[in-house]
Amino acid sequence: MQAVPKKSLVGEEYEVEIGPVAHGGHCIARTETGQVLFVRHTLPGERVVARVTEGEEGARFLRADAVRVLQASKDRIDTPCPYAGPGRCGGCDWQHAKPGAQRRLKGEVIAEQLLRLAGLTPEEAGWDGTVLPAEGDKLPAGEVPQWRTRVQYAVDPAGRAGLRRHRSHEVEPVEHCMIAAEGVSELGIEKRDWTGMDSVEAIAATGSGDRQVVLTPKPGARLPLVELDKPVSVLRVDEKTGGVHRVHGRPFVRERADGRTHRVGNSGFWQVHPKAADTLVTAVMQGLLPRKGEMALDLYCGVGLFAGALADRLGEKGAVLGIESGKRAVEDARHNLADFPRVRIEQGKVESVLPRTGITEVDLIVLDPPRAGAGRTTVHQLTSLTPRRIAYVACDPAALARDLGYFRDGGYRVRTLRAFDLFPMTHHVECVAILEPAEKGR
Repeated sequence: MQAVPKKSLVGEEYEVEIGPVAHGGHCIARTETGQVLFVRHTLPGERVVARVTEGEEGARFLRADAVRVLQASKDRIDTPCPYAGPGRCGGCDWQHAKPGAQRRLKGEVIAEQLLRLAGLTPEEAGWDGTVLPAEGDKLPAGEVPQWRTRVQYAVDPAGRAGLRRHRSHEVEPVEHCMIAAEGVSELGIEKRDWTGMDSVEAIAATGSGDRQVVLTPKPGARLPLVELDKPVSVLRVDEKTGGVHRVHGRPFVRERADGRTHRVGNSGFWQVHPKAADTLVTAVMQGLLPRKGEMALDLYCGVGLFAGALADRLGEKGAVLGIESGKRAVEDARHNLADFPRVRIEQGKVESVLPRTGITEVDLIVLDPPRAGAGRTTVHQLTSLTPRRIAYVACDPAALARDLGYFRDGGYRVRTLRAFDLFPMTHHVECVAILEPAEKGR
């Protein structure tokens, strides 16, 4: 018997009271029938008219936008960006909230995830509950920090650069992205015709004048002659292999952090906020307190940011092993750390490479996994090495909380946790957790 299709509720409107914030840049509400709504563009305690954007009758939850605010929160402000709002650019989640309120909301999300997924209160995690702004980002309401040093512009059918709408492939053309760093804005990407391109990534390195544009052409399209308002290197993404090739200029940018210059090639990973790399290195080193001569691991090491910081502090008799899956990142890490003879970088997945190293014991571990987290298998491998301290750098509080639960099962507890607002106006937040063996007293 063929199932009867469920009725779509997209476009339906509900007047609702807004409850707590949830992970993902929205708040929770319920319809009169009890169906859960995940509502964007609103704040806890408000009363709004929510219009459904995704979902059907009987679904576990619906997604919605607040299209009219009937009772506003004291934390609400007029949205500074003209492209933010229901159905518009999906790059920012909290343009309508005061900066301090954004950080409180992120703190509430972290606390909820820690409790639900790891069974930890803030006190048990050694966290004071605050989310700290990056240096220079504590601005009055209505002012937006220009922090995004890497912006991936989508291109619409007319060749205009823009940003994708929330949970959509549709492009919102923009004349200026308010959160883009000055070095990105001054390229003038939004003023150019990008016909034939699928996307244009603009990169403005921190600590050097390096600027880079990475073009992803549509199938069969020819590259345009790139003439921007500032000198740039140009790279192209191969439509068949996904590889990145140099068209003009250097195939890398030079990023500066922890007193060292790091080569980052082929649009490789680097922290997006200009203060992020230094902020995170400081938090990690303050938590680990490296000692001369110790052995350390830097897992998911990228181009070697933490490996270099560790090697610098462990001295000539210390040793660092970095593991990274990206081939180009490994090449860059080896280049960046060439002046440290006791640093070794291995390529491959952490869970595959680590057992092959023959290492049975280490003093310190830094891990900065992708958004999905490290996972139970990798965490078990790490706890078996009995490090005296572990620094876990996390860009997703849910993945962090799940992995902290695995660490607890392996005999480790959280000594301290710090949270940093390195993605203002969005729901993203960065955390640094320091772990130690559970039998060790606080």
